Amino acid sequence: YSNPSSLPNLLNYLQTHTTIIAADKEARVKLTDENLFSYPYLYMTGHGNVRFTEAEIIRLRTFLQRGGFLHADDNYGMDQSFRREMKRVFPEKKFVELPHDHPVYSQVFDFKYGLPKVHEHDNKPPQALALFEDERIMILYTYECDLGDGWEDIEVHNDPQTLREAALQMGVNIIHFALTQ
Repeated sequence: YSNPSSLPNLLNYLQTHTTIIAADKEARVKLTDENLFSYPYLYMTGHGNVRFTEAEIIRLRTFLQRGGFLHADDNYGMDQSFRREMKRVFPEKKFVELPHDHPVYSQVFDFKYGLPKVHEHDNKPPQALALFEDERIMILYTYECDLGDGWEDIEVHNDPQTLREAALQMGVNIIHFALTQ
C-alpha cells in the first residue's frame, strides 16, 4: 500500500537535490518479471501480510546476491510477515540494526539521530535494519518510522512540512546509498 503521490514526490525530490537521474514515476515490477535485473533498487511497503511464492523467493535472492538492493518500509502491519519472508530468502542471515553513525544517515543529508519518525504507532523508536552480504547491504528495512507516508502529498496526512522534508531527505539518502555503496 502506498498513496500514488508517494514515490513520484520522492523521485522529484531526488532529482532536485542530487545529480542522480531518475524516472518521473515509479516502475512497478514483479519479482518474476524478466526485466527485474535492470532495476538496481526495489521499494516495497504495506500494511498487511507479505507472502512470496517459491519462485519469487529464488528470484529475490538472486537479485540481491547479484548486487540489487531492496528497501522495505513498514507502513505499520507488515513486520511479522516481512521478517518471516526474509527468513525464507536468507535463512542464515539476521537483521542488524544500523548505528546512527552509519553512512546511510549522512549520504546527502545529515541524520545524526537516525531515522525520522513520521507517524507514531506503538511508542517504539524508528529502526533501520539491514541484511548484509559481506559488507554490502542487500536489504534495508525501515521499521516504525513510516517514511513513505512522509513522501505523500501534504493533504494525505496533513503532516508538518518539516517532517515531510525529513522523510524525503532520508529517502534520498537511502537511494543514494543503495546506488553508491
